[in-house]
Amino acid sequence: MTQSLGRSIAENVGTVLLGKPDVVELAVTTLIAGGHLLIEDRPGVGKTLLARAIARSLDLPWRRIQCTADLLPADVLGAQIWSPQSGELRFHPGPVFTSVLIADELNRTPPRTQSALLECMAERSVTVDGEPLPLPDPFFVVATQNPYTAAGTYPLPESQLDRFLVRIAIGYPSAEDELRVAVQRDGHRALADLAPVASSERVREVRRAVHEVRVQDDVLRYLVELCRRTREMPDVTLGVSPRGTQALHLAARARAVLHDRDYVVPDDVARLAVPVLAHRVQVDGGIDSAAALVGELVSRVPAPE
Repeated sequence: MTQSLGRSIAENVGTVLLGKPDVVELAVTTLIAGGHLLIEDRPGVGKTLLARAIARSLDLPWRRIQCTADLLPADVLGAQIWSPQSGELRFHPGPVFTSVLIADELNRTPPRTQSALLECMAERSVTVDGEPLPLPDPFFVVATQNPYTAAGTYPLPESQLDRFLVRIAIGYPSAEDELRVAVQRDGHRALADLAPVASSERVREVRRAVHEVRVQDDVLRYLVELCRRTREMPDVTLGVSPRGTQALHLAARARAVLHDRDYVVPDDVARLAVPVLAHRVQVDGGIDSAAALVGELVSRVPAPE
């Protein structure tokens, strides 16, 4: 069954990123939903390892961009370069022409470059001389940010944060898991032994299955109510947009597929509310306060039976 593919990917990635099954599940949910992933966390907790393990599990090509203050849109998208042999301009594709793109510390690159990448995420293409060039299918962006230092950064505005389906933090491992990590050989070397469990065609099959998942009316009303409540809280200056509501709907169906179901249950919505909605909510205190607010809403809004 196509539904079992997501579980196979999650189990495979979990052999490299130890002790983080919930994080891996969210990442795979984002992948099979056709969205993009934002990881905000400190260095050294496995952000790049997670992205590379997903690419390896699917035998997909991947590229990594180190976002810096001098990174230009052409460094990401590619550029027209004069060819003396042919006497014409030829387009040289940039690193965005890959299946899994890792954008490290996205908030350290200027807004112009951020916008160029985020347009690719939305349109799945790059326009050259007025002609759109399609990006590979699947195309999955994993962007990282370090939220603990603001020096020399260009924070993503809310309209661009909204392009990410899910935002997660990996966090430190438990004491028991850190013991396993300590004796494990380097995680990036372990990737060499990680066997693919699927192909790009199988990913496309699962993504088609996501759109066939059923959502009963009472579950859909529960989902919409959670999103609408974010606009009514007194401490909120910017609530979830209708695009955020669509994002939660899509992610809930992807989680159902990951759990071998063709229907959404209220628990799918409740478990995804914080990672899908919190970065779309603006409150004093930043993302942690927004996550706490969304978590409080989940506990207060009654879920259907």
